[in-house]
Amino acid sequence: STVVVKMQDNPPKFLPEKVTIKVGDTVKWDNTGKVLHTVTNKPAFAINKADVSVPAGTKPFNSGFMTPGAKFSYKFTVAGTYKYICLPHQKEGMIGEVIVKK
Repeated sequence: STVVVKMQDNPPKFLPEKVTIKVGDTVKWDNTGKVLHTVTNKPAFAINKADVSVPAGTKPFNSGFMTPGAKFSYKFTVAGTYKYICLPHQKEGMIGEVIVKK
């Protein structure tokens, strides 16, 4: 199944900020705002490394800059907690979390 997370501008946030899914499910992020957003959990990109995480044995994901109306999907194949950020809005608290259960 697919869960949709919307990206809003004011205040900048992911809606919902936290989702729980099962292994094999997909999350689709939808930039419903009017500015650029991103979805990334690459530690090298984060200002505060504690805002991002991936379970051991998995690789980080990164949507790149998403223009208004853009969508990004990621299929989760490993159980665990994935914390991610919007690069331009991390300082403003645009942080999300995906919990993947077996």
